[in-house]
Amino acid sequence: MNHTARRIGRTLALVLPVVMVLSGTLAVTRVQWSGQDTETQLLTASSETVSKQAKAPAPQDVLRDKLLLELREKDPGAALTSLQRTVEGRPSLAKHCMSIAKALGKAAVDQYGPTRAHRFSRPVCDTSFASGVAQFS
Repeated sequence: MNHTARRIGRTLALVLPVVMVLSGTLAVTRVQWSGQDTETQLLTASSETVSKQAKAPAPQDVLRDKLLLELREKDPGAALTSLQRTVEGRPSLAKHCMSIAKALGKAAVDQYGPTRAHRFSRPVCDTSFASGVAQFS
């Protein structure tokens, strides 16, 4: 009997402080510390955070989005030609060429199906477009 009481006491000694800290933390987060509406305060805080951390998209992301739009509006061949010309004009984008061509391959499969998308394959970026088509077929 004495052993059981000691075990229960030890368990409570470990669990009770944790429960009290958690309940206190939850209670503090529920208190409205300002006279403003809580939702308004949260929206204000989150909008400040976003405006401070917002950055311009990376050049390769802008190029990928532009080429995906061109693929949808025209065809994958036009997008691949634009990709090749852009990489030739801006060699700094060459390291992203393969990933962009794969994304174009996936988009071509989504739009045209695997068989028709393969017809647009070209040796742009080490045939990454064809790899993207094959991977997502």
